[in-house]
Amino acid sequence: METLHILQICAFIVGAIVLTLISWRALSHTKTHGFYRLLAWQGILALLVLNTPVWFDNRYALHQLFSWWALFSSLLVLFAGIHQLRSAGQADRAVRADSELFAFEQTTKVVDTGIYRWIRHPLYCSLLLLAWGIALKQLMPLTVLIALFSSVCLYFTARQDERECIAYFGSSYSDYILRSRMFIPYIF
Repeated sequence: METLHILQICAFIVGAIVLTLISWRALSHTKTHGFYRLLAWQGILALLVLNTPVWFDNRYALHQLFSWWALFSSLLVLFAGIHQLRSAGQADRAVRADSELFAFEQTTKVVDTGIYRWIRHPLYCSLLLLAWGIALKQLMPLTVLIALFSSVCLYFTARQDERECIAYFGSSYSDYILRSRMFIPYIF
């Protein structure tokens, strides 16, 4: 086997272990959004490992330009989402005791301002942009399949997250669903 392929396999294994350690609680709770998110992260890791060797090849090709647009957009959406969660997510600095959530996810009130005014899941949207941005580095059937797998996992992540938010926030989150879109403003 070629040295590059061995390195890619080793990188994927190490990365998969790290991601699993970060989300270990999700493995025992397969009905939570964290489980589907972990699967999406594994898919994105696979895309990254597969496409790293061609990351800067043919830099000004159309697929590369779209790739860079998606990757940078991913960062902008991510930072806007995290900022909004931190600045508007705590009601009177209350703390939400849910060990399965990361600290920035432990909001105690529905965040429906900033980027959340238009889309309910900017963090998952950023992961979608990341997955497709990486896939565009080298479009081939395998990378398209992995990007589709990650996209489906992120859709299930968002749906499960919505169920969890309705259970925690009640009708205020149900009303928010009616006023916003999942990933793309005004469309979906």
